[in-house]
This record gives sequence, C-alpha cells and structure tokens, in this order.
Amino acid sequence: MLVFGFSINLLTLLALVLAIGLVVDDAIIVVENVDRHLKEGLKPMEAAILAARELASPIVVMTVVLIAVYIPIGFMGGLTGALFTEFAFTLVGAVTISGIVALTLSPMMCSRLLKPNDPSRKGWQARLVLFLDHRFDALHRRYQRLLHSTLNTVPVTLVFALIVLGSIYFLYAGAESELAPQEDQGVIITASTSAPDATLQQRQLYSRAVYKTLVKHPETNHVFQLDMPGRSIAGMVLKPWDERKKTASELQPVIQRELNRIAGVRVVAFQPPPLPGSRGLPIQFVIQTTDPFKRLHLIATKFLQDAQKSGMFMFLDSDLKYDLPQSRVVIDRELTAQLGLSMRNVGGALSSMLGGGYVNYFSLEGRSYKVIPQVQQRYRLNPGQLKNYYIRTASGAAVPLSTIAHIETSTIPEALNHFQQQNAATISGVTFPGVTQGQALSYLKGLAERTLPQGYSVDYAGQSRQFMQESSALVVTFFFALIIIFLALAAQFESFRDPVIILITVPMSICGALIFISLGIGGASLNIYTEVGLVTLIGLISKHGILIVEFANNLQKKGHNKREAIEMAAGIRLRPILMTTAAMVLGVVPLITASGAGAVSRFNMGLVIATGLSVGTLFTLFVVPAMYMLLAAQHKKG
Repeated sequence: MLVFGFSINLLTLLALVLAIGLVVDDAIIVVENVDRHLKEGLKPMEAAILAARELASPIVVMTVVLIAVYIPIGFMGGLTGALFTEFAFTLVGAVTISGIVALTLSPMMCSRLLKPNDPSRKGWQARLVLFLDHRFDALHRRYQRLLHSTLNTVPVTLVFALIVLGSIYFLYAGAESELAPQEDQGVIITASTSAPDATLQQRQLYSRAVYKTLVKHPETNHVFQLDMPGRSIAGMVLKPWDERKKTASELQPVIQRELNRIAGVRVVAFQPPPLPGSRGLPIQFVIQTTDPFKRLHLIATKFLQDAQKSGMFMFLDSDLKYDLPQSRVVIDRELTAQLGLSMRNVGGALSSMLGGGYVNYFSLEGRSYKVIPQVQQRYRLNPGQLKNYYIRTASGAAVPLSTIAHIETSTIPEALNHFQQQNAATISGVTFPGVTQGQALSYLKGLAERTLPQGYSVDYAGQSRQFMQESSALVVTFFFALIIIFLALAAQFESFRDPVIILITVPMSICGALIFISLGIGGASLNIYTEVGLVTLIGLISKHGILIVEFANNLQKKGHNKREAIEMAAGIRLRPILMTTAAMVLGVVPLITASGAGAVSRFNMGLVIATGLSVGTLFTLFVVPAMYMLLAAQHKKG
C-alpha cells in the first residue's frame, strides 16, 4: 500500500479483512502436509522438506491464479476501476507475500515447532487432538466411500454438473440487480418543484410545510433547506444509528406519503447515491427522437402515465413540461406612432418599471445603497396589471398601456433539453422499497419497446447510466479473468485438459452464491460488490482443484492408475481443503455480521464469498474427481 500510495480506507480495509482468510490458506496447506508426513514416521526436518517440495508447484500456481483474478479488476476503467483498484492491488500484495512465506518461513517453522503426536500423552490438549483426529478419520472414511460410489456412476455426476451449470443462467436472470445496495447514510433529501409562476410567498409556504413534515419525526436530528429559482432542496439529517430504531430506507416511503399530502407542490424524497460520480434521482430513463418537442411531449406524457400504473414507483416525473405561462405585450405600432411614441419609448418605459436594474448609489449613515427603480410588487402580481401602466407621450400626456397594446398569453415548456444531440425527455423517479434499480429499468425498457413509436430510442442518465455501464464491464472482466487463469494453469500443467478439470469448480461455486442472491437473503442483490465477490470466487475455488489434480498427477507418475490416483489424491487433500474453506468462510463472517457505515455493501460481498465457497467446495469434492476420470491424461510411471 505504501509503495502505490494507497491510503487506509474502507476498500483497503475490506481487502485486508479478506486477506486474513486468504493468506492463511497456503500456510494451512503446508502445515497439514508436514503433519501428515510426521504421522507417517518422518522426522520434522525431513517432513518439512518433503512437504515443501510436494507443495511448491501447487502453491505457486494458486498464487498466480489469485493474482490473475485481481489484476483485471485493478486495471478496470470507469467507476469500478476507481473504486476497486486499491482493493485489488492490496490483495495482490497480500497474496504474493503469503505464497513466499508459505514456501520459506512456514516449512522452517514446522521443522522447529511441530512434533509427532504422542498417543501416550495426557491432558485436555491430547484428548482434544485425539477427539478431532477420530472425528476427521470417520469423516474421511465416509467421504472415501461416497467418492468411490460416485466414481462408479460418473455419467450421473456429470449430468448433475450440467444441471448446476445450466441453472446459473436462470439464477442470474432471476436475481435482483442494482448498481450498489443503498446504504443508510443518515440523511434523506427532498426536492420540491412548485408551479412555474408560483410567487416567493407561495414557495415559502411550501418550504414551511416540508420543514414541519420532516422535523416532527423522532429520528430527525436537524433539517436544512436551500431555496433556488424553480426548486427547493431540503435535507432531513438523522440521528446516529444507535439512537434511532428506523433506517433511512424505512423512513423514506413514510416521508414520501406525508409529502404527497402537501397541496400545490410536488415533492420527492430520496437518499444520496451509494456511489460517487452521479447526481439526481436513481431512475433516469431518457426518451430521445428527432421529432418536434410537442410530439415528444405527448409521447413522454403517455409513457409516464403507463409507467405509473406499474406500482413500482413512489415518484415519477418528466423534465419536459408544457406548463410555463408566457405573456407577450403586442403593441399597435400605428396607434403608437400617432401618439408620437416610438417602440424605443415604450420599451424604455416598461424596462424602467419592471427591469429591476440599478441606476445609481446613494449614501446613508456612511453606507452605500443601490437605487433600483421598479414598480411596487403589488402592482406587478399578474400580467393584466401591465395595462394600467402609464406612458408619457410626446405632448406630455400620460396614456395607459392598454391604449396602444394588448396582452397575449400562451404556454411554453420550462426547458427544452437534448441528449446525444437529439431532442430528449428524461423520466426521473424513485422506486418503492423492495424494487431494485435493475427491475425498474428493465420494466421501463420493456414498456418502451411496446409503446414508443418508430423513430424513438431510449438511453440512460445519472445512476441508471452507471448501472448499465458497470454491469457489462464486470461481466467482461469475469470472462477475462477466466481466460487468464486458464492460460496460467495450462502453462503450469503443460496441458489444456487439467485447466478444464480445475475450472469446472468455478460454476459450482458461482451457482452456490447465486442461490442465496436469487433468494434475496438479507436483501442481497447482483451489484458491483457481489460481482467483484463472484470474480474473487474464481481464484478461491480453483485452489481446491489445483491441489487435487496436482497430487493425482504425481500419484499416477508413481505407478497408480487414474482411478486409484484421483481417489487417493482427493482423500489426502480433503483435510486441507476443508480447513482452508473453513478459514476463508470464518474470515468473512465479520463482513456478514458488520453494522454501521458501509455494512450493507460488506454483507453482500461476504455473503457471496461464504456461500459460494461453501457450496462450491461441497460440489468440487465429487465433481472434480469425475471430470478427472473423464478428461485427465494418463501419466506414465517415471
């Protein structure tokens, strides 16, 4: 971290929490292998040297595989790259040092500290070791029997593996998706939009109503408000987590229902985006076309009404509105000329009465003040009052404006916006709790395909655009990581078959994680954190296959046939596989049980790794031997 200039932040700390489970894996494998040789009767020094020699190649491969998983994440662009670069390279550094320590320091310490177990020893420690050994021996014998049975029916195991592989598509498609889970940031923002011709007094009245709505809740710490032309922003800052019972997500729909009761103004309540780089509401769906804005307005209004009927949105609005009244003073030029007036005279008079520009300064008690000539406010409340303004003619007489002009009123749009150089209307909204960003955008896209006429297209803005871009980027990264790992394994094993056998573990673990995501356990969804967790699973679960395949190949070279070699290798590596899995799963338990700032994101990543690794390990112990029997090459004794 110091070399790359990384700071200690939430993402580097998250990487260090994951590293706790990762870095002990290699050491566990070495220590277990030394202990196995000690039980076979070797001396500590001999056992340590032999164990390190046997595991040198697998540990190098496992280290390279984990580095190959995180390198693509570290070099990603966009939001994911900005967020996870430090996370990825922190883990790369930890894994590299872990591999070096496992091949140097761990064998040396084993040769000095590990002693053969003496059955005659007394005490609670000896009894505990004996109890654990008996329990594991029983588990080992049961696993050997089950493995032997499954290898008698390899086609059944392969069909099961194909079913698991096929289920990934349906689990992925059925899972809820979003850019990132909504974190409780302790604040709820409201944006109020009043009528375009609302007066300052009216807007102050609406602001007071919003303030009273927010401040009455016991979870409120304080409220801030900002008034701008055309919009008012208010923020409800909540008390700390331990001083309130409701989360921001629980309060948001309650606040929205209360704000909807304020007459004369539209108010939306939303939470700040969970990730930086975007602004506005979480749903921003853009309809664009080359048609005139008036036709676009009709299409967008109908689309908005259809979308509201879905029941997925607590608030939905369009930025294309034809609701701004505009009044034009139409002057009778002939009559104006007959009175000896020019257009310049009329314009100057109206400008003086309505313009609000200062003409001078005056001094009062040592301070300077602007002189701003303007008609009093009560005489400029509506366009009809302009008719009563008097204009002095060339003869010196004053005539009302109604003598030489009349007023025409029309409705125009508040703003005409463009997107990608086309006329555009953006549908912005907030979904109800339980409706994810992915579900909402998928519905709007389907509605657009069914209802929009020819010549209209859709796009995304704000958080919605981030979601669409980052989701596709991580899918590409996932497959890119698979290719790199395959090539690294092929180079190490000097075979294209062995990498396929090892990587069959990946869909097993992905399926295990997606089961819990599709069920929505703890509000889990497919988001930027769970997808990084799925990429991480590639490296974690591949370790098991590497250990089994490497030992099976070595046993074949010692004279065992393929069936004997894979059964012996799986049995020998059962204990370290279970131990490393337990270490990693227990290492992410703090992520699953976390609370406070960023807890939801950590839960999502921890759940993916814990469930994917647990279920994937269970499948791996039976599917990898079956694939080995089907695909592995025969290694001659030599």
